[in-house]
Amino acid sequence: MLLDPLRVPEDAWSHGEVLTVLAARDIGGLFRWITSLTGASQSRIGAAVGLEQGYVSRIMAGRKVTSIDVLERIADGCRMPDQARTTMGLVPRQAAPPTGPDRRTPGEPVHRTWQEDVRSAAELWRGDVNRRDVLRQVAFSSAGYTLPALRWFTAPDPAPVTQSGRNTVGQPEIDTIRAMTATYRQLDNQYGGGHARDTVSRYLHQEVAPLLTDCRYDHHTGQRLLSAAAELAQLAGWQAYDTAEHGIAQRYLTLALNFAHAAGDDSLGAEILAAMSHQATYLGHTATGLDLARAAGQTARRAGIPVLTAEAHVMEAHALAKANDERACAAALHQAEQALDRADRSTEPQWLSYFDEAYLSAKFGHCFHALGRNTHAERFAARSLRMDNRYVRGKAFNLALLASVHAQQGDPDRACAIGAEALTLTTQLRSARAVGYLRNLQTQLAPHRRLPAVRHFTGHIDATLGPRR
Repeated sequence: MLLDPLRVPEDAWSHGEVLTVLAARDIGGLFRWITSLTGASQSRIGAAVGLEQGYVSRIMAGRKVTSIDVLERIADGCRMPDQARTTMGLVPRQAAPPTGPDRRTPGEPVHRTWQEDVRSAAELWRGDVNRRDVLRQVAFSSAGYTLPALRWFTAPDPAPVTQSGRNTVGQPEIDTIRAMTATYRQLDNQYGGGHARDTVSRYLHQEVAPLLTDCRYDHHTGQRLLSAAAELAQLAGWQAYDTAEHGIAQRYLTLALNFAHAAGDDSLGAEILAAMSHQATYLGHTATGLDLARAAGQTARRAGIPVLTAEAHVMEAHALAKANDERACAAALHQAEQALDRADRSTEPQWLSYFDEAYLSAKFGHCFHALGRNTHAERFAARSLRMDNRYVRGKAFNLALLASVHAQQGDPDRACAIGAEALTLTTQLRSARAVGYLRNLQTQLAPHRRLPAVRHFTGHIDATLGPRR
């Protein structure tokens, strides 16, 4: 099976042939060796190490891999023992055999330090700014969210977030990061993730990374700095998700979650887990989306913020609706309403302001639409349009949802009229999701292609967005 782990016998890693390949960091040679040993295809290797099949093919044809982060991913995906890792110049997972009651059992997550996460983040941001091809070949894997979520709950309290350096980080630097994040978030909502994604990654690389890696801060300041960096990294991940760069989005969100843990920021951790759930469910990984939503809910309750709890419940409901579990979905939606009724909106974080009655109605509409409950879906989708018009992308989504409901109800004329409004807004956006919703609507309307309204609307989509591939 494609998603089964690669099974390389542990003693095979000590063979002279593979040690020579590892010492030279000849990843193409490593992949060819694995293929000859196990019969694994390029797709199978790619699924294990989180790279697209085409990129695996280019590596096997001679392309070099130099990114430490990608080498780590390959080592983890191949389940390399420490001897193999150190031969390749990587840090061993376990420097010395554990003894006594703290002995680690197989499969237990290895806990990373916050310094390791900072180094990984700095490399990710640098590679993203330089548009390294290897980053763009990293594929999304639902399993890639399992370990970070487990670490969130099981990792011990992090070491003190302190560092020495020539320059001191203070509150003004942290306030600047948060102000820039708020500005970038507004642009994201108004113009889509593609509008400022490169600008955000460049800001992380040029401004935030030096503060984290080179400057001096005490523990209290360090935690606030990591929290601010986590919030901006979460936004960068959300932007990558919106532009369909799902592997990169996963990397950003995972590192943001690790930063939130080191910062002791449960509220932001819950928000990031909810974002992970959103992405997983959108990509069809409903079981992972459900697990992440429940992890977000548990974290939100720990943080004591009812709006976050409501958000987690609607993410859970959406995953359940996609899995066609109507009863459990209804229960989760009811819990979301109850949690939102208890919320004191005056004390919540600023980044939660988007979660309002319109957003909740949209999620209800998506759930009922997925369940085929079109009357309920239409009511909530229409209600979702009573929204703050600054959320242009959200309005495009909600219009496309309502149009899709009408198409499913057998009312193509109404679907086309509302779909045309969604298309007008989508032309103002750089959002792969907005385009995707319109393409889905186009597919739904295909059985009615002989109708003049449908023929005109679908032709307008192709003329505006380009013909379908």
